[in-house]
Amino acid sequence: MELSIYDVIRRPVVSSKASGLMQQLKQVVLEVHPHANKPLVKQALKKLFNVEAETIRIVVRKGKVRTFKRVQTQGKLTKRAIITLKPGYSLTVAETGQPGMAESVPVTE
Repeated sequence: MELSIYDVIRRPVVSSKASGLMQQLKQVVLEVHPHANKPLVKQALKKLFNVEAETIRIVVRKGKVRTFKRVQTQGKLTKRAIITLKPGYSLTVAETGQPGMAESVPVTE
C-alpha cells in the first residue's frame, strides 16, 4: 500500500494524558495511519508542519471487544505517534474547533 505524505497524519489526540505530555515533557501525540511507520511520520512532519522530530514512538491501541445482547463487536484499531520535537521547534495543535483553544509546544534549551 502506497501512502502519500498527506495520508500519514490523521488528527491530534485530545485527552488528558496527551495534554499532560504536551505541557510537562514537550511531546505531541498524533493519530497516524495504521500502515505508517517512523520514517513516514518524520517525513510528514517535516513537509506539512516544517518541524524536526528528535524521537518518535509508535503505539498501537487494539480495539476492545464488547458484548451487547449476545453480539460481540470489535472496537477500532488506532495507531498513535508520540513525538518529541528538536529544540527550537514548536507545533501548534488545535484541540477543538473553538477559538482560543490551541496549544503551542515550544521546545527550548
